[in-house]
Amino acid sequence: MQGVGSVNMSMGGASTGQPLDISGALHWNPAAITVFKDNQARFDLGLFFSSPEVSSTVPVFDGNGQPTGQFVSGTTEDDRGVSPLPALAYKMASTSKHHFGFSAFGISGFGVTFPESNTNPINFPQSQGGFGRVESNYTLLQVGVAYAYQLTDKLSVGVQPTLNMGSLDLTPNPTANPTQAGYPSTDGAATAFGFGAQFGVFFDSGTGFKAGASYKTTQTFGDFEFDNVYLDGTDGTNEFNLDYPAILSFGVGYSAGNFDLALDYRNVYYENTDGFEASGWTQTASVAGFGWENITILSAGIQYKGVNKLPLRLGYTYSSNPIRDDLAFFSVPATAIIKNAFQVGVGYELTDRWQIDGVFHYGTSGDATSGPLLNPQFAQNFPPNGAIPGSEVSYDMTTSMFMFGAQYKW
Repeated sequence: MQGVGSVNMSMGGASTGQPLDISGALHWNPAAITVFKDNQARFDLGLFFSSPEVSSTVPVFDGNGQPTGQFVSGTTEDDRGVSPLPALAYKMASTSKHHFGFSAFGISGFGVTFPESNTNPINFPQSQGGFGRVESNYTLLQVGVAYAYQLTDKLSVGVQPTLNMGSLDLTPNPTANPTQAGYPSTDGAATAFGFGAQFGVFFDSGTGFKAGASYKTTQTFGDFEFDNVYLDGTDGTNEFNLDYPAILSFGVGYSAGNFDLALDYRNVYYENTDGFEASGWTQTASVAGFGWENITILSAGIQYKGVNKLPLRLGYTYSSNPIRDDLAFFSVPATAIIKNAFQVGVGYELTDRWQIDGVFHYGTSGDATSGPLLNPQFAQNFPPNGAIPGSEVSYDMTTSMFMFGAQYKW
């Protein structure tokens, strides 16, 4: 996700060097919680909508396996509903150099629902060489306990151990070994738990300029253990490991008069992460991993406080695409790639203690991600990864979200 909570999302997720609320500080830079002196509690809930679609084209072969020059093409639209995104944060009051905070955030996920189709080859029934209905649902909840220490009145450091719970459901499940009946579907979602940490440093010049840096380690998970059901009624089990990538963030901010400016730059290290690092087929024709590349993210936001008790915010987020064209086929269940995200938000100070906030998010994947269809049966004959000559699979999407939150301080 571009950010957490209404305030941080409305600033495009930029908070490493410009903490405007405790949720953004706890998520992106634990050292930055030192700017908040009172007890503060926040709760936000987002209603997230996505509109992905997948298209595919395959050549028609004759009885001798030779292409006829004809093609079959189709497009399937997602019929998935709304997904909730919660964010809970608490910062303990402090009159010393020691600061503590707690957070529980929904920070990551993907999901599609592409119905079985008789016109789109990738959604053909498995008996006809397609995947049939493609449905996925992945969510990650991260809980952190942060500690920050003020080295001086301008410089702080922080650390935050993190515990994670992931849930993953796949139809069909390409991480399992196929049989003559095809790939199975998971019999309910599998759950895995993980752990990691985050380290940060924050500098406040006292004259408006601020800067920060943080490093979130790889969140190491146990294996997802799937109970699978095949189309012929047989069952089986398999395991798959999917970790959360390490993230390195740098941020600067500037505050003057009624304006707060924020700019963050991040690197996300998918290439060193289990589940994303490997790619291709295993010897038993299951999928080894997504094969994603590292990405860079640029987040920027501005807050205007010139209207009494009504702060206004604008945010923008740019993200590069981790999916290689030649491996696009493997990410059909995880099409949630947002290249450009735009956010507009507003707050209202009800009292000295209560504030409510809201944000609207709109994202687009930009150009469609596309590549050849892959078949493990051809992997030995048609490099790379069994690419079917003349075939193509592509997908793109838009996202939108309304998020509302409330903050109480005392």
